[in-house]
Amino acid sequence: MQTASKKIINGWAMYDWANSVYNLVITSTIFPAYYESITKLNGDDTVTFLGRKFVNTALYNYAIAFAILVVAVLIPILSSIADYKGNKKNFMRFFCTLGSIACSCMFFFTDKNSMGIGITCVVVACVGFWCSLVFYNSYLPEIASEKDSDMVSAKGFTMGYIGSVLLQIICLVLVFTMKDGALAARLSFVMVGLWWIGWAQIPFNRLPKGEPAANRPDKNIFANGFIELKKVWGQVKSMPVLKRFLSAFFFYNMGVQTVMLAAALFGAKELNLPTDKLIITILIIQLVAIAGAYLMAKLAEKHGNLQVLAAVVIIWILICVAAYFTTTGMEFYLLGAAVGLVMGGIQSLSRSTYSKLMPQTKDTASFFSFYDVTEKIAIVIGMFTFGLLEELTGSMRNSILAIMIFFIIGFFLLLSTISAKKKQIAIN
Repeated sequence: MQTASKKIINGWAMYDWANSVYNLVITSTIFPAYYESITKLNGDDTVTFLGRKFVNTALYNYAIAFAILVVAVLIPILSSIADYKGNKKNFMRFFCTLGSIACSCMFFFTDKNSMGIGITCVVVACVGFWCSLVFYNSYLPEIASEKDSDMVSAKGFTMGYIGSVLLQIICLVLVFTMKDGALAARLSFVMVGLWWIGWAQIPFNRLPKGEPAANRPDKNIFANGFIELKKVWGQVKSMPVLKRFLSAFFFYNMGVQTVMLAAALFGAKELNLPTDKLIITILIIQLVAIAGAYLMAKLAEKHGNLQVLAAVVIIWILICVAAYFTTTGMEFYLLGAAVGLVMGGIQSLSRSTYSKLMPQTKDTASFFSFYDVTEKIAIVIGMFTFGLLEELTGSMRNSILAIMIFFIIGFFLLLSTISAKKKQIAIN
């Protein structure tokens, strides 16, 4: 197949521009810092939710884990319907709208007494973000040829980093110029919702509508979704390279996503860093990640996707070791730069590697739903483990050790994937 027109490619990438502000402002910078500040009063970091007391940061991790679990259940159902009916853009639009509204409603999360509003918005926004990404990702093999998929994938992530940094700067101006910092933060949440839904209109107008994969009956929509997932798994099992890659992806992504979701809380709680320093660190990560995504794509052209991914995972292991011993703001900055270099690259390269290894099919939404379910279950385990270890041991540093183990397992599984691919090439 040929790569789609520049207009469609740019339109597709603009969804990263639109939704990445959620990832930066809501999950990585302003919201975690705001959450930590209003849920920790006079040294008391416990909160009550649904009649039970939690450590504030542990509750946040559990909420994210729950939201991702909901996504993991919804993905096979929704993607199957999208493949049957060829209407994945409608699902993408629905979840984009849901997520943007939830972000805007975070404005009403003002103190511990409105914890129900805050946690509910966190869960709904998370569901909207990740579910919309399922359908966004599934467009990649439809609009990019195999040889162009790495660079197209990197373009999407790069646009996301640029767009999110621009809105982050606007939000920073609010936070640092308004006398009421809490109000400034809450206004930032509204701006995220408006930015997300506003810029998303470009991809919604440019992306193809989609065609039904086949005229299959959908008497039981719920059953069909999981039956389709089972069919994909049946194909994956007969493809040793793809199967081993997904196993490796499951473990190393468990580490990547947990680091991204918990980094700001770690800086605020373990290092007592003020909000401005946390935001600066995350901005460093985003800016370096722009170069990192393209660097990894170029290296993959020269050395191969799997080899570059294995090298990147080694860097992640070293980052975890360094994070365990990090005690100062400067060390956190340097750590942020290292994370940025490999964060964008590993996500972009993982997505394009999967699109290359999967068989040619019209059921792209179903195949990417399998990829996304793998990713989401990994996040659930990672975030739950991170929160549980903090509650049991009293320190996030011990949680970092678990993340490091996930990366180590992922590394050895990548080596196994490389070996399987070499055998496949030798046979062919």
